[in-house]
Amino acid sequence: MASPYEILGVDPDADEDEVSDAYRELVKDVHPDQGGSTEEFRAVQRAYERIQSGYEPGEEISPAGTATARTTPTDENGAETEQTEPEPEGVKVEFLDYEAMESRGWQLTDDDLFEKAADDELGGEAYGYFYVEENETLLEAAEDEGYAWPFACRGGACTNCAVAIVDGEMPSPASHILPKELHDRGIRLSCIAAPTTDAKIVYNVKHLPAIRDLLLPASRFEQTSSTD
Repeated sequence: MASPYEILGVDPDADEDEVSDAYRELVKDVHPDQGGSTEEFRAVQRAYERIQSGYEPGEEISPAGTATARTTPTDENGAETEQTEPEPEGVKVEFLDYEAMESRGWQLTDDDLFEKAADDELGGEAYGYFYVEENETLLEAAEDEGYAWPFACRGGACTNCAVAIVDGEMPSPASHILPKELHDRGIRLSCIAAPTTDAKIVYNVKHLPAIRDLLLPASRFEQTSSTD
């Protein structure tokens, strides 16, 4: 089984910045929107998570895909102690997939949209939450959690990664393709925007009228950027 370092294509003695840079580049290449697969995307994500969790070269990898724990924490008397999860950093984002919403006949304007999503016991890519840390875009945070959200240019030049804000604040940089009317309706581009407060968003809204007109095929973007 390939080690996490082999999957990311970095040396075992690579520092944190080198590992993060390699992950950021590779996760773009294997994203389903770029011709990769969900399996490849998740393999890269798991490799990065293992290294972040303290994986060391030669360490056994469990069949479930996580590094086998080396030790159990103990106190000064040798007694086992409970591990506590660290407090999450950043702002909380509750998300809902537009296709899951639409298939149930729900609307973006429904006052109880997220309550219905929770009651319907949606999960996986359809509904959940994660935290967005400082200096991280919404798309990057989603990818860090292993979600393969849509995107194409990653620079605000298309609407492939568009999301709709249902609750919360998410300012946009000055340079982006969204017309004012869409921005005023709460549409943002997840590749360049980040929430400044806890938020509820619907992602994968790229096929909404007006948003659909500004989509960019991934292949077209690659051809354009390769000749710059």
